[in-house]
Amino acid sequence: MPKVTVDGQEIEVPAGATVLQACEAAGKEIPRFCYHERLSIAGNCRMCLVEVKPGPPKPQASCALPAADGQEIRTDSEMVKKAREGVMEFLLINHPLDCPICDQGGECDLQDQSVAYGRGSSRYDENKRAVTEKYMGPLIKTTMTRCIHCTRCVRFSEEVAGVDEIGALYRGENMQITTYLEQAARHELSANVIDLCPVGALTSRPYAFEARPWELKKTLSIDVSDAVGANIRLDSRGREVMRILPRINDDVNEEWLSDKGRYQVDGLTRRRLDKVWIRNASGSLEQASWDDAFRAIAAVNPGKSVAAIAGDLVDCETMFATKKLLAGLGSDLLEGRQTGLDYDVSNLAAVNFNSTFAGIETADAILVVGSHVRWEAPLVNVRLRKAAKRGAKVFIIGPEWETTYPAQFLGNDLFVLDNLPSDVVEAFENAERPAIILGGGGLAKGALAPLLSLAAQFKLVRDGWNGFNVLHMAASRMGGLMLGYAQKGGIRDIVAAAPKLVFALGADEVDFSAFGSALKVYIGHHGDKGAHAADIILPAAAYTEKNGTFVSTEGRVQFAEKAVFAPGDAREDWTILRALADALGVSVGFDSFAELQGAMIAEVPALGEEGLVDYGALPSGGGTASGAIDAYPIKDFYMTNPIARASATMQRCSAELLQGEHFAEAAE
Repeated sequence: MPKVTVDGQEIEVPAGATVLQACEAAGKEIPRFCYHERLSIAGNCRMCLVEVKPGPPKPQASCALPAADGQEIRTDSEMVKKAREGVMEFLLINHPLDCPICDQGGECDLQDQSVAYGRGSSRYDENKRAVTEKYMGPLIKTTMTRCIHCTRCVRFSEEVAGVDEIGALYRGENMQITTYLEQAARHELSANVIDLCPVGALTSRPYAFEARPWELKKTLSIDVSDAVGANIRLDSRGREVMRILPRINDDVNEEWLSDKGRYQVDGLTRRRLDKVWIRNASGSLEQASWDDAFRAIAAVNPGKSVAAIAGDLVDCETMFATKKLLAGLGSDLLEGRQTGLDYDVSNLAAVNFNSTFAGIETADAILVVGSHVRWEAPLVNVRLRKAAKRGAKVFIIGPEWETTYPAQFLGNDLFVLDNLPSDVVEAFENAERPAIILGGGGLAKGALAPLLSLAAQFKLVRDGWNGFNVLHMAASRMGGLMLGYAQKGGIRDIVAAAPKLVFALGADEVDFSAFGSALKVYIGHHGDKGAHAADIILPAAAYTEKNGTFVSTEGRVQFAEKAVFAPGDAREDWTILRALADALGVSVGFDSFAELQGAMIAEVPALGEEGLVDYGALPSGGGTASGAIDAYPIKDFYMTNPIARASATMQRCSAELLQGEHFAEAAE
């Protein structure tokens, strides 16, 4: 490990570290625009200049210079100060004075660094150049005159997203950053370039001119648009969440977020349920009071004939409160797999993403069965791309989809699992860290048990490695399974029991017509499919409007905080269920959220500690696979949950990016 001296302080740095990293290890701040820890080194902006001896008597770009033993690095000399002022002067030569109207204002690297490292005045008297605007789709707003050619967006698209959609045209002062033929960026992670852009060239189109960062209250939360559990920050003003941004968590989402997780935010204020509704004798819904609704539910007098179905966005506390309510009535008819899945859940290790998201990057042979990973979990697809770049061989069973890495499709028929091609067998037998990923399409076809047999055959469980993974799509799924929301035959068992009373906890993917004359009570936050089928609607809080625990598909327990209050008469779910217990004359054992959470943790201790849950050893499998995976569960990436379906931004993304509709701009 080389030893270097930074401003008189001697430190030891890892082999392969750059001078910039050495300076940061010594606690020195080095300004930069093009350098980013997760992207390749470009050396474009020259803002990170430092003085290095031995070496030429001139400032050097620290981001691209390897740290070597015996180097003396100066970050505060007069030469460095003058060089940085000169670089900043060049960067600002053509940059417009847009700060008062720029959405990047208050969060702009160029603003901050020009104040800290720039000159106090400008010497430039020539005309500034202007660049025509580019169209990058419904999510990214461009003002390319502000662009400083750092190429972060280009490198992200190529290296992380794996989609070569953004690039540079021309050279020198005439260089322009644009998408291919000025088409919309069509991948699921496109809006991350907004966070990466150090100036105001790429900003958020839906959020344009909405708020300034100092007006917003910041709340830590968890993304519920898929089962990855990406760490997010909710920025709210008053009673409205204005935007959603990713938080850094290297084990989960690094610092990225899918476009759906980021931009379904406007759906939180549209099509909201904020009043109690009861269906009358003529079949239409009419507004009612909470007392009216509770009396109508109690009048059913269901006894033990009551069931509950949990939706995809429900937190663990809501599911536990419902479970206690049903237990008080003498029922255990609980289900969370709305679409009819009925896989064995006697051992949750068999339905967990055991490799972890960070671990799957190190796999060297991967078999994906029945999963369109790009749509079901875009952030996991980023990890698979990293594995492929390191040399992993990827094989996929299911209909073809556009991967962002080399992959071999083995067809749609699950029969191939019993007769794997020789190259697949060879890859798995020679792999040090083999992995299987089973998605919703494979679970629906009963591929779980045969794949467990395959896991034993190829020794997927080894010292420090478990390569068997199930990729769920619902944020509530693993938490629901831990709380017992699973019948042996799935939703069919609930239908067969013919309950008199059915509670739908934000369940919008169920065919409620199968429940016939049962009283269907929808406890949710959006007027979506479940509310349309309900007899009684009780308005509840969305995930941004309550505290709650979520468990990701890798078995990671995480806590989301309340950012804003629910609208109108809507209440937090647990308070509705507590009042329902009184109306039905049963005891649930809690009167506050803290008591509810304490009771839940007492029953399932793993839900009380943030981090990965240990589900034990992988069970043995058996049987043969049959049938074909003709389609994947997700038909439209942007329309997978009631919040997204209510979002005008997600509706436009679906129409423009997937359906090919053309939206004329104002000037057209």
